[in-house]
Amino acid sequence: MVRALAILLAQLATAPIVSETVETGERRVVDLGTFECRDITRSTVLQRVCYDRAQQDLIVGVEGGYDRYCGVTAATVERLLDAPSMGQFFNQNIKREVTGHRYACGARERIQRS
Repeated sequence: MVRALAILLAQLATAPIVSETVETGERRVVDLGTFECRDITRSTVLQRVCYDRAQQDLIVGVEGGYDRYCGVTAATVERLLDAPSMGQFFNQNIKREVTGHRYACGARERIQRS
């Protein structure tokens, strides 16, 4: 038993650390290594919320897929997480159909590459 535990610990210590990635609706693969992610159980709309505070990037799991929103302030994310209805807050304040290009990532990514 002790030997098996020692072997398991040795394997874990030498295993490569691989961060999680998700594919967003724009067909972009995003590494979640810098994101703080929370599984959401109290919303029928949102299943997961991941946020990178330094980059102000928000990734939300909705209906089995992921969408990315850029330029979302930490205060907005906190309001989302604290909202009595997270789905209602998301739909009224963040969702693309409501905010248009306010949280679009494309323009910012082109600027950063230049």
